[in-house]
Amino acid sequence: MATTPRPAARGAEQTHPDDPRADLRWGTTGALLADAARRLGDAEAIVDDGVRLTYAELDDAATAMARGFLAAGLRKGDRVAIWAPNSARWVVAALGLQRVGGVLVPLNTRFKGEEAAFVLGKSRARFLCTMTEFLGRDYPASLAEAAGGPGDGGPYAGLPDLEQVVTMSGGPRDGLVTWEDFHAAGAGVTASDVERRAAEVGPDDLSDMMFTSGTTGNPKGALCTHGQVLRAYAVWANVVGLREGDRYLIVNPFFHGFGYKAGWLASLMVGATILPARTLDVPRVLQTVRDERVTVLPGTPTLYQTMLEHPDFSAEGVASLRLSVTGATNVPPALLYRIKEELGFEHIVAGYGLTEACGIVSMCRYDDPLEVVTTTAGHPLPGLEVITVDSQGRPVPAGAEGEILVGGYVVMKGYFGEESETAAAVDSDGRLHTGDIGVIDADGRVRITGRIKEMFIVGGFNAYPAEIENILGRHPAVAQAAVIGVPDERMGEVGIAFVVPRRDARVGEAEIIAWSRDHMANYKVPSRVHIVDELPLNAAGKVLKNTLLDRLATRPDGN
Repeated sequence: MATTPRPAARGAEQTHPDDPRADLRWGTTGALLADAARRLGDAEAIVDDGVRLTYAELDDAATAMARGFLAAGLRKGDRVAIWAPNSARWVVAALGLQRVGGVLVPLNTRFKGEEAAFVLGKSRARFLCTMTEFLGRDYPASLAEAAGGPGDGGPYAGLPDLEQVVTMSGGPRDGLVTWEDFHAAGAGVTASDVERRAAEVGPDDLSDMMFTSGTTGNPKGALCTHGQVLRAYAVWANVVGLREGDRYLIVNPFFHGFGYKAGWLASLMVGATILPARTLDVPRVLQTVRDERVTVLPGTPTLYQTMLEHPDFSAEGVASLRLSVTGATNVPPALLYRIKEELGFEHIVAGYGLTEACGIVSMCRYDDPLEVVTTTAGHPLPGLEVITVDSQGRPVPAGAEGEILVGGYVVMKGYFGEESETAAAVDSDGRLHTGDIGVIDADGRVRITGRIKEMFIVGGFNAYPAEIENILGRHPAVAQAAVIGVPDERMGEVGIAFVVPRRDARVGEAEIIAWSRDHMANYKVPSRVHIVDELPLNAAGKVLKNTLLDRLATRPDGN
């Protein structure tokens, strides 16, 4: 379908109708924000714990942040990490760094210091914006411990590329720059300096590096550009029915594509109000929905189920809700019907995506019947090629299972510094091999039936067995470990570990779980640990995880 080019916003590229980017209105997130500020100036952009920013004020705040980065020496293409919970400052930092050509590297708030240090080192991040305290944890202190501790090389000696750590809250501390001092340092940078740098950033420049993991067990940074992210989520917003004036409570974490790209970025595109939620605090969620007249509340089935069961829940208190977006786990049909009836959503949609595809491949439409939402992940986004193939790479007919391949504008540019991994994931035709098994029915809708990759999803968080196994292997008493995901009524899925102790070592389930809580994000911690003499292996020495699943199935408790 032909599109009519719109006038470019300040800093956006002009495009020709025959240009494949002609459907882009903005080109970069910086130009998107400038356009939104011009169109929606006094409308509320962000409401966050007493802070209320209009679109014009958000634009000014992002420019002030950009000045700070330029004063600190940020070059186009430099990586800037954010390790913090959802907040207005998170959005301001991201928009500021992207405006002047920085590449956003979000870090999971559940990370321990060593996990964060790995991602920072792998991405060669020059700057980090973080919190001095969140949920009783001191992020900079845990990072310093993992990165070599204090000494002649400074608190982050093990991260030679990391030049500056900016704290988004709290007072001065050694090795940290306060939010206020960072902005003060940028006072000497003019708005014209920011404009000049912003004009150098285009749709084909990188906007973010989001880390995922895979069969190697090591997290990998998937690279996406401004243009492809903006195109994908402009389409996404239209498909799900997000609209100007919506009030969008974002419980999904900003370090995840659900909270970042399908969250605050999509909100800026349509002119919605962003309401960040720092934690899954159900009483706070219910109060915010009531007080702020929230209309959009995406989340996992776990969130909705907990809301319905909470003593503070009332139908009157959630009467403003209009749109739900779910799909982090397989959604039980009975729960989805209950969500619609008792939470009062007009529309519920589900979808399918992965980090290597900008976080989105297919979505149900806002007017799809609930029967479709409970059984499929909807149609591919317009303009994408999604096919299923057999083990030989040959297309399979509609209704037959095969590996899902994705081609088109959402496919990542590659894994940062991982040429062989990129070649294994994206073929010579530019198609992403997802590792997911699915069916495309006669109507063109996608249904996921299994995974070649062994990833499982714990309450909305992707958990990778190989990564968890690598961490478990650091325990001094563990010789081998194998992890599998199993269904769980509350969390969707949880991990179960099978551990072979080292010779002459004695270790129990409780010790392994306690150690895991100290060394990995809590969603990765196995819910159960089985101490075994050996793991079942095939002739090539690979663990037979189907055999482990069969062992669980024969246990009286299923665990």
